[in-house]
Amino acid sequence: QVRLVESGGGLVQAGAALRLSCAASRGTFSPYSMGWFRQAPQKNREFVGAISWSGDATFYTDSVKGRFTISRDNAKNTMYLHMNNLGPEDTAVYYCARGPTDWSTDRYQYGYWGQGTQVTVSS
Repeated sequence: QVRLVESGGGLVQAGAALRLSCAASRGTFSPYSMGWFRQAPQKNREFVGAISWSGDATFYTDSVKGRFTISRDNAKNTMYLHMNNLGPEDTAVYYCARGPTDWSTDRYQYGYWGQGTQVTVSS
């Protein structure tokens, strides 16, 4: 059974940093790409970034490039989202998801999702 659990969200001030974690159940992490998505109130869920199964390649939406970094530790079945210089526009529920073996920005290519973790950035 594939289970993904996000953690690390919280309330921070603008300019702060946070690190989100996504822990996957054993045996379900590799060789799949993993992605982060977010959903703000009254908005559609949007792609934030993804990482290849090997961790050698990462991809980001333009609004987070240079501020967010995705990494993964396959030995620990865990993916991370390092977020720097957060702004109020980053306020959302953040979800991790397991993607295809090749990475994708399409949420419908991701078959398994975590429950989400709230990130709130005050101005």
